[in-house]
Amino acid sequence: MLFMVEMTVNPPKDMDKDVWAGIVAREKAYAQKLQEEGVWRHLWRVTGLYANVSVFDVDSPQALHDVLMGLPLYPYMDIAVTSLCQHPSAIQSIDSV
Repeated sequence: MLFMVEMTVNPPKDMDKDVWAGIVAREKAYAQKLQEEGVWRHLWRVTGLYANVSVFDVDSPQALHDVLMGLPLYPYMDIAVTSLCQHPSAIQSIDSV
């Protein structure tokens, strides 16, 4: 199942910068691992914002929930999820997205 996930990060103003840097480093490592595994299929930064638009390929909504809850930045994010399916006019297979 493919899901588009829009994530906006809201860094806490009172957190120690070194603690925040550690969380961001763990986030990067986790995101890269999920990309290597084919779970996090696409990752785009939103220009001018601390935000991204991503496409995840998981077996179920629960699997996506588990992945998102595992993000080290999850407690500091606003997240919107949209389920995706193949468009009948698409010339490219959903498997090649």
